[in-house]
Amino acid sequence: MTLDDLSRIAGVSKSMLSEIERDKANPTIAVTWRLANAFGLELAQLFTTEREQPNHIHVVRRHETPALSGPEQRYQLRILGPMELAGRFEWYELTLAPHGELVSAGHDPGAREHLTVLEGELEVCVQDERHVLQSGETARYGADCEHAIHNRHALPARAVLVVIHP
Repeated sequence: MTLDDLSRIAGVSKSMLSEIERDKANPTIAVTWRLANAFGLELAQLFTTEREQPNHIHVVRRHETPALSGPEQRYQLRILGPMELAGRFEWYELTLAPHGELVSAGHDPGAREHLTVLEGELEVCVQDERHVLQSGETARYGADCEHAIHNRHALPARAVLVVIHP
């Protein structure tokens, strides 16, 4: 399959695929979901080794939780939500290194993010608007345009990030 073919089938731009391939960008769960579908796979097949049984407690140990790391380890997204909800409803534990940032291209039209700071202080930027969040505060914003989360301090910061796709 060529890059053009994959881009067309998955609905992911060639430039994004190229950046992922060259380890210049990490795909969002939504992009990973689209790529898995293009290959005829369920997203859960990429991250799980066993089927969850209904009416049973399934514990995911810390070392089993999938994580995406940014360039030079400036951020880490631990995927807390189940893979079968990816592309609709996602939640992550976000850790930003000192002076780290997570910059995201716009998600699907109507997508929203909810960011709750657990430790430290983070700055959220959406278009020309910026807000600084202290520990315990939550920002809710449209995520269908470019947006960024910055840690402007010398200590790491942690947050819960929830993405809701329409």
